[in-house]
Amino acid sequence: MSADQLDKFRQEVDGGGLSSYPHPHLMPDFWQFPTVSMGLGPIMSIYQARFMKYLQHRNLAKTEGRKVWAFIGDGETDEPETLGAITLASREKLDNLVWVVNCNLQRLDGPVRGNGKIIQELEANFRGAGWNVIKVLWGSYWDPLLAKDKDGLLQKRMMEAVDGDFQNYKSKDGAYVREHFFGKYPELKAMVAKMSDEDIWRLNRGGHDPHKVYAAYHNAVNQNGQPTVILAHTVKGYGMGSAGEGQMRTHSQKKLDNDDMIAFRDRFNIPLSDEDAAAGQYYMPAADSAEMQYMHARRKALGGYLPTRSDKVDALEIPPLSVFEPLLVGSGDKEMSTTMAWVRMLTLLCRDKKIGKHIVPIVPDEARTFGMEGMFRQLGIYSSVGQLYTPQDKDEIMFYKEDKSGQILEEGINEAGAMCSWIAAATSYSSHGVSTIPFYIYYSMFGFQRIGDLAWAAGDMQARGFMIGGTAGRTTLAGEGLQHQDGHSLIMSGTIPNCVSYDPTFNYEMAVIIHDGMRRMYGEQENVPAMPEGSEQGIIKGMYLFKEGDGENSNRVQLMGSGTILREVIAASELLQSDWGIASDIWSATSFTELSREAQAIDRWNRLHPDATAKISYVAEVLAGREGPFILHSKLRGTDSQMGAGSL
Repeated sequence: MSADQLDKFRQEVDGGGLSSYPHPHLMPDFWQFPTVSMGLGPIMSIYQARFMKYLQHRNLAKTEGRKVWAFIGDGETDEPETLGAITLASREKLDNLVWVVNCNLQRLDGPVRGNGKIIQELEANFRGAGWNVIKVLWGSYWDPLLAKDKDGLLQKRMMEAVDGDFQNYKSKDGAYVREHFFGKYPELKAMVAKMSDEDIWRLNRGGHDPHKVYAAYHNAVNQNGQPTVILAHTVKGYGMGSAGEGQMRTHSQKKLDNDDMIAFRDRFNIPLSDEDAAAGQYYMPAADSAEMQYMHARRKALGGYLPTRSDKVDALEIPPLSVFEPLLVGSGDKEMSTTMAWVRMLTLLCRDKKIGKHIVPIVPDEARTFGMEGMFRQLGIYSSVGQLYTPQDKDEIMFYKEDKSGQILEEGINEAGAMCSWIAAATSYSSHGVSTIPFYIYYSMFGFQRIGDLAWAAGDMQARGFMIGGTAGRTTLAGEGLQHQDGHSLIMSGTIPNCVSYDPTFNYEMAVIIHDGMRRMYGEQENVPAMPEGSEQGIIKGMYLFKEGDGENSNRVQLMGSGTILREVIAASELLQSDWGIASDIWSATSFTELSREAQAIDRWNRLHPDATAKISYVAEVLAGREGPFILHSKLRGTDSQMGAGSL
């Protein structure tokens, strides 16, 4: 990392800046995982470690010996996502997973557990969940005192003091600690009688002792059969002294005055002059110094420099669109839901000799709802231990088959976990050098509004894969209740810039969208017409002419619809013609989102290039010469309103 990059910390508008948090989108050659939103990093790390076992067991990649490290704050453990999946890690024996919890006892506003002890609380949680727990509490300067503690009084005092006390001790000085910590018991006060206040202040916490930290890390990397959590006792604002060490305002402290900068230099023995320290000058040891030589040698021995992110991976040979031939022709009188058609598409892809093994079906306990149970036996459900029991339906053709080399990730009633598995698979090209093609199908209503934060993280990570909102329910699940009637997911997905969103009506639209590599589709249970000739490009761009009205009729409207509502648009066109003699040109709008994005981009380009020939949007191009009015329909008011006047 160069001095120029450091100079541009949080100055990213003009490019080349250094983001204050890990953002692969902003620094695509540097950061692998975004961990900005509290709780997402921990749960993603669990499923990343499990996916590495999946890759190994399916012979897709060699991941043995590799570790997933997650660095977490103690305040972050209050997020449900942080601790919600820790039993999966122990159940799957994820010894390739190491968590380091920085227990500085403070969150943004105050103590994490002012009246309690967060480390003891976390120890109970993780031990109960079956993790290997390592506590790094007290630094080496405490060792002589602990050796003298024959009757356990010092340990008793350590357990009596709550976290609010320990925060307060480090915000004061050695005299305060002598009086309020050791002074409670005469025996303890006598134990430190020969120590100066400076000596008492030097009593360090384990998380700041490199010897203790090294011992913990050594244990963690050599642990077998269990995930490991290291609970490291630290001080928030360590080294800031009176400017913020252990103080409530630490998190909001953005600048130190000259004296505080010089005190920081003295605390860590940084070889800078008073002037350079006060000015915040950088210090880097000489290239031939022992320190630099040691660090470079260690990184070389460990395989390279971190953080780093790579997107170089061998391309997959994608089969032609004809692989979906059975779904490109009309279904005639036979009705087939788009969900059922998607299952057939997935089956065809899994059978493909070139990419079949790279397909990763992911489902949160709804496979039977979506008609996927036929895949249980065909592909197998991944289990790190295989199947240790005889399934109840063993005698049936489509029995429940768990297998160590199974292809399906069945995550149970767990949308967050399923999404984390999808993220791990969708970024495998970068993390593991092998492309996998994840298809995460879920009850549409429990998609973006349930895991929207994870979806945003996936966009930041430049994930590649498909998310399928199945059984949307506005027109097909009457009686299920409003909680199943989705119509707004496209608005939510549209907020993620690189989430390409579609609302297809027909099976051929889905086939074209999937073949083109788009990530999102929406399944609805409708009859399937044949694909109009030459409509592939329009499907991908977001709109195409589905059916032209009576050419001789001068009374004409332009009707546009998406998803299941397009069926109602078709019916409305027939009524307009039969009852009122009005012809309708019907447009299938597969993505109002993509149409709007393209129109906005062109509008911006035109404003920035006033002297150049103005570009026109795709919508304006295909509707040129068409007579209005133009009537847009979608499942939810707001989806179609993405198409503002600028689009036309």
